Amino acid sequence: MAEPSSELPSGLYVVATPLGHARDITLRALDVLAGVDLILCEDTRTTGKLLRYHNIITPMRSYHDHNERAATDRALTLLAQGQALALVSDAGTPLVSDPGYRLTRAARKAGFAVHAVPGPSAPIAALSVAGLASDRFCFLGFLPPKSAARRSALAQLVPEMGTIILFESPRRLASVCEDIGATLGACEITVARELTKTYEEVVSGTAEELAAHFADHPPKGECVVLIERIAATTANDIDLDALLIDEMKTLSMRDAARAVALKTGLSRKIVYDRALALGRST
Repeated sequence: MAEPSSELPSGLYVVATPLGHARDITLRALDVLAGVDLILCEDTRTTGKLLRYHNIITPMRSYHDHNERAATDRALTLLAQGQALALVSDAGTPLVSDPGYRLTRAARKAGFAVHAVPGPSAPIAALSVAGLASDRFCFLGFLPPKSAARRSALAQLVPEMGTIILFESPRRLASVCEDIGATLGACEITVARELTKTYEEVVSGTAEELAAHFADHPPKGECVVLIERIAATTANDIDLDALLIDEMKTLSMRDAARAVALKTGLSRKIVYDRALALGRST
């Protein structure tokens, strides 16, 4: 049985757990999970498998989107009694597109210690094997489920964000790749699927290529989508006048300039100055 090296002080421990392979866990994480009074987890069945693998018998209690408010109140009561609690997600680092921020926020506000026990994280693991620029990146979680809303969100991406990292459902993966291609053009995409698990797959290509690949080979499991850094756009690369004229049919000059700046990544001042020039010429 895993045993803590010393008695844990009271507080909340935010513990990263494996993405899939049960041995991808830190020694400190094992100490904490064995030493706390209670483990708060999304699914006790999933966390239970990990605990059994490592011979840990700490009690568990569910903490998920549907009981977050009540579970937070119970956790704060236990912390007030001097207990040590661990918060885990089903896989990876808690709070990354998972529930938990309300608890960490409430615990800190109430004066309880909140400790990070770092470890696996799917976005970082995917970035490490994608072969895309990693000096700057932006994690966006999940895009909207509907295509129109997705394309609108994608149109607002700008070069300064660097490599874009997304989570996506396997059943929407092909259509998401289509939307990326329609909005951003022939950019390179990498999809990392089932990281650290038996059927791990990392595939790279253009949006068109990956849309066709996943349409022909429907994927399963957890997917991380990475989009290469968007090329900086200059006014010479686009028909700025046409975009502004189209937007100004339904929007004010200022709002039209803002919309075009978001779509193209151009400076809002450059776009607005051109809108003013168009306005004076009509």
